[in-house]
Amino acid sequence: MRLPSAVAGLAVLAIAPAARASNCESIGDSDARNHCRAVAKKDKGACESIKDSDRRNLCRAEASGNKSHCESIRDSDKRNHCRGVAGGKSGAGSCESISDSDKRNHCRAVARKDKGPCESIRDSDARNYCRAVAGGNKSPCESIKDGNLRNRCRAEAR
Repeated sequence: MRLPSAVAGLAVLAIAPAARASNCESIGDSDARNHCRAVAKKDKGACESIKDSDRRNLCRAEASGNKSHCESIRDSDKRNHCRGVAGGKSGAGSCESISDSDKRNHCRAVARKDKGPCESIRDSDARNYCRAVAGGNKSPCESIKDGNLRNRCRAEAR
C-alpha cells in the first residue's frame, strides 16, 4: 500500500525500542518495514536490505541521526528532506528548497519538532503522521486510515 505523498520515500514512546519496532511488523512492503524497524530501534543495520539506494541512505540518516548519509541521495528534494529530518534544527534550512509544499511542511515540522507546519498538509493521514512525529505524541496516529502508515507512526512518534 502506498503512503501519502507527503511521507512517501521517507519519519517515541517511553517504552523499549523493540516494543516500538513491533508496530512495524505488519507493514507489507519489506523496504518500508525495514525502514520503520531501523528508525524505531535507532539501528541503521536494518536499512541495509532496502533495495533503493536513496531510500536506504535516508533510512541510515534517520536511524543514526547522521545527515552525512543524505549526501549520496540523487534526487535533490529527497536529499534536502533527508538533511532536514536527520539534521534536526540544524538541518531545518534544507527543508526550504523542497519543491512540494506538503513534503516541505513535513520536513520543517520534524526538523524543528514543531507540529505547526503539519496543519498545512492537505492529506489527512500525512497531516496526522506529521503531528505525531513532530509533536512527540502518538495519539494522532490513531486517526490514520492507512494501516501501514498508522503502524509506522506508532513506531516513530517520539
